[in-house]
Order: sequence, then structure tokens, then C-alpha cells
Amino acid sequence: MMVLNDVADFIVDCEHKTAPTQVEGIPSIRTPNIGKGRLILDGVNRVSEETYELWTKRAKPQGGDIIIAREAPVGNVAIIPDDLQVCLGQRTVLVRPNKKIVDPDYLCYLLLGNELQGQILVKTNGATVAHLNMKDIRELKLPSLPSIPVQKKIASIITAYDDLVENNKQRIALLEQIAEDIYNEWFVRLRFPGYENLPVVDGIPEGWKRTKIGDIVTLNYGKALKEDDRVEGDFPVYGSSGVVGSNETSLIEGPVIIVGRKGNVGSIHWSDKNCWPIDTVYFIDKEQTSLFLYFNLQYQPFINSDAAVPGLNRSQAYSLDIVMPESTVLEQFDKIVKPMHQQIINLQLYNKNLSQTRDLLLPRLISGKLSDEYLMKQKEQQLQLAI
Repeated sequence: MMVLNDVADFIVDCEHKTAPTQVEGIPSIRTPNIGKGRLILDGVNRVSEETYELWTKRAKPQGGDIIIAREAPVGNVAIIPDDLQVCLGQRTVLVRPNKKIVDPDYLCYLLLGNELQGQILVKTNGATVAHLNMKDIRELKLPSLPSIPVQKKIASIITAYDDLVENNKQRIALLEQIAEDIYNEWFVRLRFPGYENLPVVDGIPEGWKRTKIGDIVTLNYGKALKEDDRVEGDFPVYGSSGVVGSNETSLIEGPVIIVGRKGNVGSIHWSDKNCWPIDTVYFIDKEQTSLFLYFNLQYQPFINSDAAVPGLNRSQAYSLDIVMPESTVLEQFDKIVKPMHQQIINLQLYNKNLSQTRDLLLPRLISGKLSDEYLMKQKEQQLQLAI
């Protein structure tokens, strides 16, 4: 039986120290940047050319190389795109596949399959902190490999799903940016439709009013729901970092705005569906929720309190100023932005379904038990999805 080391030109460890970072530069891939097949570059650390040269003395990562997370989330694997220059951050490993033996995309998905992930789980089980050592990575046992053409065919089917998900993420980001730009144009720069004909009184358009957040909304406390008490279901569970799980029952009806109370203080999240906000957040119920408020709260200067347990003090939040536009302007804003927001929700749901289908297909495809005819049908379906 072959092991991972048999199908790699080399497997090299990262530098065991933190690279100095800067605002712009070359991405330094840490474990949070390693997804399930793809790199996650949101919030990635960046390094200078000089640091890059120092951190790539063992090997310069290139397109088609695979990066494995050695610690949390242990076992995540991603392939480097051909057009991306990166270096390794801490707790990562670089694998350069031998392309005469294995297709890089196929090997990436093989490592994400049930059999290899099971081996990784066994090797890390019992450790205080889940950790893969280099010896264990090199000795990961591989199943028999099909021919390179079959490997490429299998990988192309899974890649089609990942490409669709990535494309949808870009569309979501674009829609979010457009909606935010409209909010800023109307309510920050005050260039809303008809602004030229409306007098400005005390720094705000006539008919608008200055008030306090506490005068227009109630910040309700979420309710504790420990992980052990959750039963996986259709309703998202929200903490201050966003969705932290799911449950078979909900606490409140959507749409609602979630406000981080502890942890990510002042973080703002939107749930279009019924959900369960836990005790690290506040929520604004559906009667008071609006897209205007959702955007406005993201600009509010929420701060940590100086209490023994830091968090967002509700009285402080209530005291913050807010300028409320005249109702017809809010209705116009809602009419323009709501369809965009709904499209974002639809794309997020589409991505969830695509990811679930991909995860169901992955072990069956990697097993090698599916016929060429089935593979061709899957490829045709992917082409139809992409249209």
C-alpha cells in the first residue's frame, strides 16, 4: 500500500515562528486560511518580499501544491491556485504532488475524503491539542489510485462544485458592496433622491430627526443554549461571531438583527429566518428590524465596558445617536436594497446546497466505485449548473 510520501516530490514543514506581517504583500497561509479544498484569503496575514524569501528557504510554494493544517482545524487541506504566490504560516505543511503518479486536485480531495480524514482523526485522538506530526503525515495510507485520466475526471466534477460556490461568493460580495455604497451615498453623504430640493436644518435634511438608539429599538438578551443541549436542525444558532451551529427549535422569528454583546462586541448579523440567539448577543425583534438599521448599526461606535466581565453595555448602546430619515426615503431605500438582500440570501442558500451535495458526492467519487457513464453524467450536470 502506498503512503502520502510515495506520491509526493517532497513534503516540507513550515517555519516554527511567526512571520512579521504588514498591511499589503504576499499572503502568509495559517491554519484558519485552509478550507476544505480552497484557500480562504479573507483576513489573511501578509508579508514582505524579504520575509517571503526567508520563509520559503525550504521550498517555494507554487500552483498545484497542497497545504495541510497540522492544528486547528487539524486535517483541513487546500490546493494553491496557479496564479497565487504564498508562503507558509505556522502549523502548516506543504505537499508537492508527483504529477506522474497523482493529479494534484484529486490528491487534495482524496485527503479530504472519509478514509484519510479517519486516519487523521485516529492519529490526533487523545492529544490535549489535536496535532499532526510530520511522520504521521508522510505515512498516511492511500487507497489504490486510478489512472491519471480517471483522477482528472473525478477531480473535475468536485472542482465544478467548488468553482460554483466561489463564483457565488464573489457575487455575494459584489451585492453587499453595492448595497453598502447606496447606504453611504444616501445616509452618510446625504445624496439621496431629491436631496437637491430639500432644505438642510441643523445639519440634517428637513423632516429627518436626531434621536437615540434606545428610543427606536429594544436590545433583547439572547438565551443560553449549550452545545450539548443543541439538536442539529434547520434553525441557525447565533453567537457574537455569527452562526455557531444549528438547533431543531428556534427562539425567535426572523428577520432579526443580532448584535454582539460579549466576545465580538458590537458585531452585527442578519438572520432572515427563525433562529436562536445565545446569551453572548442581543437581538432586535422582527417588528423593529430594518435594512436601514442593519447598515446603520455597523457604523455605530460600540465599545467594551470596563466591567469585570467586558461586554457591550446596553445603556451605553441605547445612548448612541442616530439620525432617522423621513419615512418615504426609507421606503425608497428598502425598495432598492431589499431585492439585492434577497438575492444574497438566495445565493447563500444555493451555496449551502452545493456544498452539501459536494460533500455527499466526495466519498463516492473518491472510492472509485462509480462507472465512467456515471462520471460523464455528473460532468454534464455540472456544465448545466454553470450556465
